[in-house]
Amino acid sequence: MLPEHVRIVEVGARDGLQNEKAIVPTPVKIELIDRLSDTGLQTIEATSFVSPKWVPQLADAVEVYSAIRRRPGVRYPVLVPNLQGYERARSVGATEIAVFTAASEAFNRKNINASIDESIERFVPVMERARADGVAVRGYVSTVLGCPYQGDVPVIDVVRVARRLHELGCYEISLGDTIGIGTPARARAMLAAVAAEVPMPALAVHFHDTRGQALANILACLELGVAVVDASVSGTGGCPYARGASGNVASEDVVYMLHGMGIATGVDLERLVDTGRWLSAQLGRDNGSKVGKAVA
Repeated sequence: MLPEHVRIVEVGARDGLQNEKAIVPTPVKIELIDRLSDTGLQTIEATSFVSPKWVPQLADAVEVYSAIRRRPGVRYPVLVPNLQGYERARSVGATEIAVFTAASEAFNRKNINASIDESIERFVPVMERARADGVAVRGYVSTVLGCPYQGDVPVIDVVRVARRLHELGCYEISLGDTIGIGTPARARAMLAAVAAEVPMPALAVHFHDTRGQALANILACLELGVAVVDASVSGTGGCPYARGASGNVASEDVVYMLHGMGIATGVDLERLVDTGRWLSAQLGRDNGSKVGKAVA
């Protein structure tokens, strides 16, 4: 049964921009988030407090988060890898964070030089501090449908990692097809397996559109009852570790599909499209949203 309302988690300002080769100016990031805040989005991932050495594109996390106009009722989670990142995020008033790992051992080793279990142990202290501080924590599980190094990822591994994050206190687990390899049947089967161990209201889906399957995958998961979808304005983003892995599914395209199905999002599509066009111009690239191109 399809949900009546879907919450879009806008990840463009963090996941979308983090792999841009040219450094995006801080004022552009701030204006992007402020523009997104005016669209009716309920959740906008703002930035990442990882080491600038590893993600130089987001080295200005403190400046960005300190300057954005935080609209009442809108959540602005930030990614943190460890206690140091958590403390930096809290120093500028962050009230929601996200932690991340993968379902693939090979991907974790290549990406953060740790096993899955080691990566989870690293942020257990973060979870404990967040619980004591009343800070909400979202969890990301990447490579849920395939890995650029390992190939197939057993569903049992996805279930194990998602269940562990939920047990640790993540209020929501985002299941990410990092290299955009999934198809509707596989996406549905993966979600059903995880939902047997983690309540569906605590799950979200995160699809990349590398093979043009993202909207179809989202629809397959909506039919199972998922009601939270990650997306990136103008389809920015991608996986730097996977050949041909294009950006996240475009927020504009997801909202257009949902509204056409009679599913509410609370998002002003016209404003979102305008923001996507503006961002594409700032980045000097083609708009990755098909809806954005059609309206233009």
